[in-house]
Order: sequence, then C-alpha cells, then structure tokens
Amino acid sequence: MNTAFYCVVNERYFLGAVGLINSLRLVGHTEPIHVLDCGLRRDQRDLLGSEATVVAGPTDAPAHVLKTIAPLSHPAETCVLIDVDMIATRPLDVLIAAARQGKVVAGATGMDRFCPEWAELLGLAAVSRRTYVSTGLVVVGGALGHELLELVDDHKHEVDWKRTFWEDNDESYPLVHADQDLINAAIAARADEDELIVFDARLSPSPPFTGLEVRDVSSLRCSYEDGSEPLVVHHWLAKPWLEPTHHGVYSQLLSRLLVGEDVAIRIPEQQVPLRLRRGARAYVARKRVNARERFRWHVSEPMRRTASRRSEPS
Repeated sequence: MNTAFYCVVNERYFLGAVGLINSLRLVGHTEPIHVLDCGLRRDQRDLLGSEATVVAGPTDAPAHVLKTIAPLSHPAETCVLIDVDMIATRPLDVLIAAARQGKVVAGATGMDRFCPEWAELLGLAAVSRRTYVSTGLVVVGGALGHELLELVDDHKHEVDWKRTFWEDNDESYPLVHADQDLINAAIAARADEDELIVFDARLSPSPPFTGLEVRDVSSLRCSYEDGSEPLVVHHWLAKPWLEPTHHGVYSQLLSRLLVGEDVAIRIPEQQVPLRLRRGARAYVARKRVNARERFRWHVSEPMRRTASRRSEPS
C-alpha cells in the first residue's frame, strides 16, 4: 500500500517546507514527498528537489486552494496533505493506517460550522452535517479519498478570495475559510458519518502550545504534563521564519531542523534568520524577542484591553 506526502510552497514559505520535510525524515517517514511549487526561486527548488518531487504549480492563485493539484497529478493509494507550517514530532502511521481503510482522517477545530449553502454553491445534490475539521493535516485513502480530492479540485477556482478570512473576512460567505470550507463541504456531501475520523486537537496543537514542552529537541519529542505526545505542532498565522515570534515549542524545533547537522535538506545558514541559528548572537536575538513578547502579553495587551473597556459606553 503506497503512501505519499503533499504540501504547497512558495518563496516565502520555503524555510517552513524545509522544516516540515526534515521533520518527516527525522521521525522515520521514508515515503515520497511532493511539493507544489507556487513561486520558489531556482535555488530553493534545487534544495527541496534533493529530497522531494517538485511539481510545477500556478503562481497567480492563493496556495490555500491548490492543495489537490499534486496528489491528483502524482497519486498514491493513501495521500497525506500537510501544511508547511507544521512539524512532525512523531510518525503519522496511526493516521495513515486509518485512511488506508477508506476513511478520511483530519484534526478537530472546535468550530461548530456547517453551511447548507455549500450544496447549491458547489452544485452538490445534498450535504449532511459532519464534524468541522482542520485541513492543516488531512489523510485520505481509497476510492473515497480520490473522490473527495476530485470534488475539491473541480471547485477550487470558485472561491472568491476577496471574501475569505485572509482578505475581507466576510463571515456570511460559505467559503470564507477557502480550502477548509471546500474540503468540509466535500466531506459533508460524500462521506458517511462513520467514514470520517477526527483526531483530538491536542495531537496537532498550535500557539500558545499550552502545557506542551520540548523534551528532546534532537528527536523532536514533545509532551504534555500528563505524558501524552502530539503528532505534529502547527504554527498557523504568524510564521516564525518570517517575523520575530516567541521562541517556543515550534521555533525550538524549527531551529533544530534548519541548522542541524543530521537533517535531510541542508541549507546555507545565512538563509536562516539570526534568531533561529546557533551561537551567542542568536541566543541574544532570541532573548530580545522573548522579552518583547512577554511585555506584550503581560503589559501592553492587558492595558489596551482595559482602556478599551473603559471607553465603552456604560
């Protein structure tokens, strides 16, 4: 039973893709990885191409609606669609095994979202309420998986990007979350309730990573206070390789994956932001960012919220 991983990347997200691919290899995944190139530089394509198949993609469309191109052009029996702002901290074998049984496997969002309008908007016969899932990590297999990918691909260009979360954030728009709404609409139209497996959000945590600590940075091992361990960590919204963020769980692991001596893809250290490198200057840069972030969390934002409440009419 063959399995492959798929992600979408452009020039700005190159370092995230390096971190993701290196993490997959470090935790033991040897399966093929396919990278949809939506605007990489030539040197970036060459570096990623040393460990992954680089698939030419469009450069004039948002990456959020292009996730189905690579798995449909380079199909596998089980497809793992994963965002490049994720780092694998354990093998994903349990998710892959479930998808091989013809299931759709994705993470919980905690959102209670269902839009009956999906049916008319996408020309579907009917949609049934299902648990609304995250599309940061989705594993599909068998005939159902291929059908879902085809359905999403057929309608990807119908997303009005201007109305999505990343632009006007029109909450009345049934596809405001772009690919996430498209995939959930496809699940609501094609997957029976027992064909959807939703894993707990603790297996795919995002900032502030409450209760999660790095136990062994070399092996990427993380755990909560109760000893349970996530499968991936997900740094959505702010990207630590693009802007200074708190040097927490994700950033510690990303630094190890970008400058480590034992990683699959080695990149010139000068391409890595100083705060994510090794050495004394990098340490000082991290401390400066962390101090700024602590001040923001504990002083400036509480003051702003207090001032806002005081300005509200009584």
